[in-house]
This record gives sequence, structure tokens and C-alpha cells, in this order.
Amino acid sequence: MTLIQVNMEKLLTEHNKLIRFAPDHFFRFLYKKLPWGIKCLGLRGPRGTGKTTLLLQYARFELKNSKEHLYISMDHPYFFDNNLFDFADEFYKAGGKTLLIDEIHRYQDWSRALKYLYDAYPDMRIIFTSSSALDIFRGEADLSRRVSVFDLPGLSFREYLQLKHDISFPSWPLEEILTDPVAISAKINQKIRPLAYFNDYLQYGYFPFSTEYPQELYSQQLYRIIEATLLQDLSFIQHFSIENVQKIQKLLAVLAETAPFEPNISKLAVRLGMSRDTIKEYLFLLGKGKILNLLSRKGKGVSVLQKPDKIYLENTNYAFALKERPDVGNLRETFFLNQLSNAGYPLYYPGKSVDFTLEDGTSFEIGGTGKKASKTPADYIVKDDIISGFGRTIPLYLFGFLY
Repeated sequence: MTLIQVNMEKLLTEHNKLIRFAPDHFFRFLYKKLPWGIKCLGLRGPRGTGKTTLLLQYARFELKNSKEHLYISMDHPYFFDNNLFDFADEFYKAGGKTLLIDEIHRYQDWSRALKYLYDAYPDMRIIFTSSSALDIFRGEADLSRRVSVFDLPGLSFREYLQLKHDISFPSWPLEEILTDPVAISAKINQKIRPLAYFNDYLQYGYFPFSTEYPQELYSQQLYRIIEATLLQDLSFIQHFSIENVQKIQKLLAVLAETAPFEPNISKLAVRLGMSRDTIKEYLFLLGKGKILNLLSRKGKGVSVLQKPDKIYLENTNYAFALKERPDVGNLRETFFLNQLSNAGYPLYYPGKSVDFTLEDGTSFEIGGTGKKASKTPADYIVKDDIISGFGRTIPLYLFGFLY
């Protein structure tokens, strides 16, 4: 038996141990939507959203316990000094059919590795996870024709209710929420009082691991996610030095105190002692890493050296972790932007008249119970602290049922 075969047996033993603990009571919304049977499938997302768990659930409940399927992580010490190409070749020769690779971005030649595995083993499937900061299609190898990539965001309010409180609801598409909010909110209110759970979700409910920690320790875990995204994911992918990371941390500290806001790049550059282009690049990377949500005007797009029109923290849990008393109005907008973006409904910055617009121009104004429909030209008024919709007024929490 070769050294690679010995290590493969060890990794297979670890695989079998891990899948035994894959949960059977809760599955992320993406689990049933993924085309698991395709040749090369990628799952991308922020740290802590459950990508590894999803892989292990698939291995446990669909692939069963078989030597033909193997879960490996590029964080495993074996791959610090050993070649993924040689390992995959040995696995294939031993009858391997599905290789599940966790944290592919931790492998130095990830792009070349994926292309090689795809081309060299036409009857072996590759399923991998990566950081949301990784641009799969800008690697050294041409992967655009080979890989299908799906994004796994944090929990929706609907998923939080199911995971934390064992309360199940279906998801509703945006079109139904906009056209019939009264009927949908009635179905929810017949079962629960949603506002009794909503504020806890905003502060503690975005990441699945929130169920594993008491509330007083949850923020510490969020700090670790942000730190790991900067120190490991972004620095590894972008080949940053510790000095680059320290500058990004300094920028993030300033943004956390003021977001959401319309950035003045020149003032930020002077305050932080960085060039305008460096500020723009770091904002772009913080957006890619899902620490920020960058909002732009329709048709403008977001690129490395382009100034976003408005900056938000990516989710409301970060707002509570990074600022002692986040502004309630900011939290409302952050939640709305986060949930629609995660559900595949991109939003745009319209200027001063309303808060957000969709691709088709549909506009939204976000506020509390005192927000007056007569005071805004928005198509829809989204209000916090109400339990039922009426007319063009929709409860804010309803947008947590999109996915």
C-alpha cells in the first residue's frame, strides 16, 4: 500500500466520522435546489453559513457510506505538503466517483486543480466549497464552461424560525409578497406572532451557528468570522500582506460607525492615509467577502476602481456586533437590502427620493409605523413594527420569507 493510499484510508475514516454528525433536522434552502448530479458544482458563501454542513448532509443522505465518495478539506494538514492532483488520481484509480472538496480556495493552485480534475476524469464528479471572496471565473484556468457556482448566504428570517424555534413556513416569491401581503401575513399571524421573534433575528439570527452559542458570546464569533475573512480568505486569495489587512481593518472600523452612508472617497482617503484607488479596491473586496453590501445606481455596476453610491454592512448581526447601538432606521434598510439580494432580487440606489429600486424600476421606502404613504413617491411603503399589510404598505418582516 502506497503512502497516498494509507492517507486516503485515514481521510475516508474521517469522512465517515464527520457525516455521522451531519444534522437531519434542518437543511438550508439551497439543499433541494442544487443540481447535485452535474459534473462540477461549486458552493460559494461567507464563513459560517453552513457550506461544510451542506456537503456532509449530501454525503450522508444521498451518497451514503461508500468508498466511491469522499469528503476532504484543503484545511487538512495532509494537503499542506501533498499534491491534490496525485491524491485525486489515486482516489479515481481506487474507484472514486465523487470528490467533495471543502475550502478549495485554500489550495494554492485551485483554478488549475479544478480544470485538471474536470478534464482528466470525465466520469468523476467534483463538488466544492469556497469563500464568497473567490471569483471562480477569474482564475488562471478557463472555468466558465466547466463549473456551475451557487451562493449560500446567511439565514433568512424564515430559516431562522425553523432552525431556532422549529416553526416551519414556506417561502414566498417577491411577486406574491408585493401583490398579496394581507393574505401572506394572515397565514403567518395565524401560527405565530412574528414580531416576537424578529428583533432577536436582527441581532442574533443570521448565522446558523447562533444556536450553538449563548447570545453574549455570539458577537465574539462574528468578530472571528470577520477577522478570518480578512486574515485568511482575502489575504490568501489576493496575496495581501499583513499591512494590507491592517489597512482594511482600519477602513472597516470607520465604515461600521457610519454605515449606511454615501461615501466620500476623497475624505476617507485623507482620514485613513490611503489613496482613492486603494479605498475603492478595499471597498470592493469587503463587498466580495460579504462584509459589506455595496449599492450602486442602475446600469453602473460595481467594479474594483468604481465608487459605490451607498455602503451598508452585509447583515444586521454585523451592525450589532460592530456598533453598540445601531440606528433602527439603518437596521431596517440593511435587513431589506440583505434579504432581497440574497434571494436573487438585486436592488439599486435611486438617489434621494426613495430608498431602493428593483431592476424594473419598482421603488421602496423603508420606515417605521409613522412613515406616511402620502409623503413618498415610492411604489411600496415597507414598515417595521406592523403585523399585516394593507394597500401598498407591507410589513418589513415579510421580506424575510423570500428564501
